[in-house]
Amino acid sequence: MAESGSVTCGSAREKMISVDEALQIVLSVAKKLPPVTLPLHQALGKVLAQDIVAPDSLPPYPASIKDGYAVIASDGPGEYPVITESRAGNDGVGVTVTPGTVAYVTTGGPIPDGADAVLQVQDTEQVKTPSETKCVRILVQTRKGVDIRPVQPTPTIAVLSTGDELVEPTTGSLSRGQIRDSNRAMLLAAIAQQQCTVLDLGIVRDDKEELDRVLDSAFSSGINILLTSGGVSMGDKDFVKPLLEKKGTVHFNKVCMKPGKPLTFAEINLNQAENAPVSKVLAFGLPGNQVSCLVCFHLFVVPTIRLLAGWTNPHLLRVQARLQQPLKSDPIRPEFYRAIIRWEVNDGSGNPG
Repeated sequence: MAESGSVTCGSAREKMISVDEALQIVLSVAKKLPPVTLPLHQALGKVLAQDIVAPDSLPPYPASIKDGYAVIASDGPGEYPVITESRAGNDGVGVTVTPGTVAYVTTGGPIPDGADAVLQVQDTEQVKTPSETKCVRILVQTRKGVDIRPVQPTPTIAVLSTGDELVEPTTGSLSRGQIRDSNRAMLLAAIAQQQCTVLDLGIVRDDKEELDRVLDSAFSSGINILLTSGGVSMGDKDFVKPLLEKKGTVHFNKVCMKPGKPLTFAEINLNQAENAPVSKVLAFGLPGNQVSCLVCFHLFVVPTIRLLAGWTNPHLLRVQARLQQPLKSDPIRPEFYRAIIRWEVNDGSGNPG
């Protein structure tokens, strides 16, 4: 994408903010997600939550830092049967730690499913039993995550399209005034490229009550980001922006850019119990135009995903390139073009690249 020079745009009647200012607002509102513990197959693309001394840059699984017992932290002190052992090189396959049970783990051993903390051997005592069942006495209270090497999660994102004219892409034939919903499939694929968990909310009609209900359901489902497509312009059935204003803080609703001017960004704070996994949702009202929708996704949503996932630098990579043909940019709004970048050892200009 190519960008023209920065300019001031907007008027007293219609105020737009710059792309840089809009992105700065988005990233100032977004906060890194709290660390989670994941099994190996879910760690792909995640960011390490803390520095460790290890031969690899990322532990391949949630691993015990000490010799001890993998437990459910809320169980507390008491006597528990030891249902399995998890040693380095032996993962206790098929055994899940449930309330009232523990598993023996060694340093570097994988954390069995169900366990959320590790107690070191020094905080336990062996208990003699008349049977062959091993039993241990837990002497201290612990808390979730203690002595487990965690990984940084990627956010969960919900996607919905709005509009009476929209039908599923698989619809056999279109009635007059209908169009296929291409934005949702496009966004779902783009989210998958970012290796995020996605919730498909489907198509919502231009009905304020229905949209209100779907938004409330989405916000209470544990998502981190909501993406809507369409319904953010000035029409009498564009309900997305007023509903976001009702439910949270709208930080901006117009950006001085082309394409993608009617972009809305809101912060929805949730009234949840302490230590709830999600305290707020970042909502993007993306334009309905397909090109505008995807451009806004890459410029604003991708850096947000990276920040929530723990990237040190969430911004998109910028490279210098030489155009093969001249472009005429909008004199008022910075313009973004879709392009394919190729590397050529010698393009005939005498300059490298």
